[in-house]
Amino acid sequence: MAGKKSAKKKATRTAKAKTATKSNRLRCGLCGKTTNLTKTECCGPWICDDEHKYVMFSYARDSCSRNHRRYTLCGYHHCEGHEGDWKDCPKCREGFETEMYVWYGTNEYNFEKLPNPPAYEPTHCADCGKVIRLGTEGYSVQGDNYWCDRCSARRMRDGR
Repeated sequence: MAGKKSAKKKATRTAKAKTATKSNRLRCGLCGKTTNLTKTECCGPWICDDEHKYVMFSYARDSCSRNHRRYTLCGYHHCEGHEGDWKDCPKCREGFETEMYVWYGTNEYNFEKLPNPPAYEPTHCADCGKVIRLGTEGYSVQGDNYWCDRCSARRMRDGR
């Protein structure tokens, strides 16, 4: 009987040690993976070192490193060489229309979200009136007019 209790205690200690080891491992701050990590150049958290896997013109958003660098104000601020903190950078604010500024500052590719993002009117298709989410949906633009994917395709077919 004593042998069973001792073996059970040992198994419990081993399970706890494995759990502690797993929870203490470095993790990507975006997806949680624990292998092939690097620190971001802009803000320093650990992130998947996976940008080399991106296929040109695939528009895939499956690279944590590329997503943070290309689709956040933090990454933009760093790549543009702006001074100070990205959250209150006037150059970053002026670099995007408000809807995109808010998206770049609050999307899932950020380690830290933009506090108090400004309000904005959603963008509507110039033909059908559908709301277009500029950060995540396809569209075309000419001057001040935006067209959703569907209306863009129709306009191209019609030669407009």
